[in-house]
Amino acid sequence: MEGVKHIVAVASGKGGVGKSTVTVNLALAMAAEGYRVGILDADIYGPSQAQMLGVGEGVRPQSAGENRFKPLEAHGIQAMSMAFLVDIREPMVWRGPMVAGAFQQMLTQTVWDDLDYLFIDMPPGTGDIQLTLAQKVPVDGAVIVTTPQDIALLDARKGIEMFRKVNVPVLGVVENMSLHICSHCGHSEPIFGEGGGERIAHEYETQVLGRLPLTLSIREQVDGGRPTVVAEPESDVTATFRDMARQVADQIRGQGAEGPEISFSE
Repeated sequence: MEGVKHIVAVASGKGGVGKSTVTVNLALAMAAEGYRVGILDADIYGPSQAQMLGVGEGVRPQSAGENRFKPLEAHGIQAMSMAFLVDIREPMVWRGPMVAGAFQQMLTQTVWDDLDYLFIDMPPGTGDIQLTLAQKVPVDGAVIVTTPQDIALLDARKGIEMFRKVNVPVLGVVENMSLHICSHCGHSEPIFGEGGGERIAHEYETQVLGRLPLTLSIREQVDGGRPTVVAEPESDVTATFRDMARQVADQIRGQGAEGPEISFSE
């Protein structure tokens, strides 16, 4: 893709596991490491990156020539989403081919400005958009987001299998909502079970990139348009996201794709 060095898909196979929250914080963490980063919100039916990045309702991208447009910028990263192109209150009552076509247009008609990494926030499932992505652009790797719950792991396995079928390397698993941490007393409890991310990573010979807690602050921050990496840059959660970003960059370089020479901060 013009203007993009590396593409990373963030997927889950299942909705409701915090994939978009992981995507935006992982992208911001990569930017904090010194890279030029963008996000493409591929969820046509339910785009969420506009609110998570604090982009106001009705803000539209600028034209960059016939049928091309510039991504918006927020918190130092570039972004494109269906939420920037339509009324967010209007449901997208479209069949699969129309959805795939809209995604392909955003994918190929956005004029990205010299990105090191483009993170694609994938919709749930293993359908048209996933296949369009695999067929149209070279994806360097996929990050799978799951909770420790067995039901979530069922769909995470399908997501991993799908990427393996289209020869996209799985860079690792993010176990979200590993522990619930009480905002009053600090007590932690694995309400969604334990060890799910480790089991699925072992099963598919990949790794756990990181484990994230279920906390009120993470939810409040993305709802308010200031994700944790921006709102609390010195927090333990931000440190986890930055460590995940380093692992992703290291793996992509290890595959033989040359990345920019940047010194990681501790």
